[in-house]
Amino acid sequence: MSTAQTPQPDATAGPPGAAGTPEHPEGRTPETSGAPDTPAAGPAERADPVPWRRRLLVGLVAGLLAWGLAALLSPEDGAARQLGAAALVAVAAVAVQHLVLVPDRAAEERARRAESLLAETAATVRGGLRRYDELQHGLTRHTEDMKQLVETRLVPPPRPAEPEPPAPPLVRIESVSDLAANFAEVLSPGLPILSTFVRLEMQRVIGHLSDLTTLTAECPGENHDWMLTLTRAAEKSICATSTSVDRTFWNSEPASRYLHAQAEAIEQGVPVRRLFLLESARELDDRLLRLCEEQQVLHIEVRVAVLPELPPHLLRGTTNDFIVYDEAVSFEIDQDLRDVNIRTRLIARQDHVHDRMKRFRELWEAGMSLRELEVRVDDEEDGTWMVDRG
Repeated sequence: MSTAQTPQPDATAGPPGAAGTPEHPEGRTPETSGAPDTPAAGPAERADPVPWRRRLLVGLVAGLLAWGLAALLSPEDGAARQLGAAALVAVAAVAVQHLVLVPDRAAEERARRAESLLAETAATVRGGLRRYDELQHGLTRHTEDMKQLVETRLVPPPRPAEPEPPAPPLVRIESVSDLAANFAEVLSPGLPILSTFVRLEMQRVIGHLSDLTTLTAECPGENHDWMLTLTRAAEKSICATSTSVDRTFWNSEPASRYLHAQAEAIEQGVPVRRLFLLESARELDDRLLRLCEEQQVLHIEVRVAVLPELPPHLLRGTTNDFIVYDEAVSFEIDQDLRDVNIRTRLIARQDHVHDRMKRFRELWEAGMSLRELEVRVDDEEDGTWMVDRG
């Protein structure tokens, strides 16, 4: 064939950039720059990897094998057909070797160009990095020069430190009266009588607060402010008793504010229970029934207990009014022999509060519910219930 005479490049020859090329005039590749120089490959060395003699020999052997097989398998076909088949196999063997073993010149050229482009790109990147380092170094040096210029010429010299103003003298408080006087001086409204009023009120309030450090405080008479404030401060429960002495209280203005504060506490999830303690069954009337119904409308749990009708072991405890807030503080009102409220006390001692809660639970269990109270009042009015005349 005509293509058999075209010289092919040697596959073992060096990569692009060998001796004599513009990329590597010294005849070394970038990867083997440390190896000794190798002479350029001549035309004879760039011949095909498999010489034509070997190809023809392989084709001849293939043809002989084909002729032998044809003669052995089909002796009746004749020598002409057997020789033709052998020649065809021989030519095919030579052609296959040529197609498989001849290197692709276009692929070799593309590989050479890619390698050259890669080398140029690497050189460009190295040059760019070198210029970037130089630029960064120059900017750093320029920044340091500007900083030094600002510090030496533009920033004024520091002023001498000014002495700090003297701290106000500490106020020595020797007693509650001194503390109240200090508050009155700060909050003085200007008028002498109001200044005195502020001082006295602060002295009273601070005195109560000081007493609470011992878990006990008291004041003369009834203190509705304590009762309202504790109701607003409660978070868990309110358990209250109400004796016959309080019967007129429920028609007063403080009672209206007190019930309103308890209704707000119930809306906040604080249960309120009230136990009315009666000295005699004569107090079981429609007025008491309406009072209980009004409080139950506010979602206050109500019960009534007639003291003379209680079991004997329950009559041995105290019967004065008390309110326990959060099972932690007891609000109590003491009466004199004329049933006049003479003193209000706050007691937070745990043993005392525990006894008050125990007393309340016992009386609560023995009391009548609102439904039972309605039946009892009807029986009292009809005369079907034996009324205590004592």
